[in-house]
Amino acid sequence: MTRKFLLATLTMATLSSLSAAPALAQGHMGSPQEQQACSRDASRLCRKDLGNDMAVQGCLQANRAKLSRSCSKVFQSHGM
Repeated sequence: MTRKFLLATLTMATLSSLSAAPALAQGHMGSPQEQQACSRDASRLCRKDLGNDMAVQGCLQANRAKLSRSCSKVFQSHGM
């Protein structure tokens, strides 16, 4: 009985750590302030990419000339 419990506990711990990895990877990029600075631009210019932070970042970079001043400053602060 103890062996089954230990095996079940180890299995759950392993599955929990594996399922948490994608959640961390899907966390939003940038600080809350940076996200707020670019949220209107993302909605306006990159609506089709919302939900995929890497795609939104690429879209915003591709539309650099159209970014608001606050979002443009975010990209500049990261050397982009």
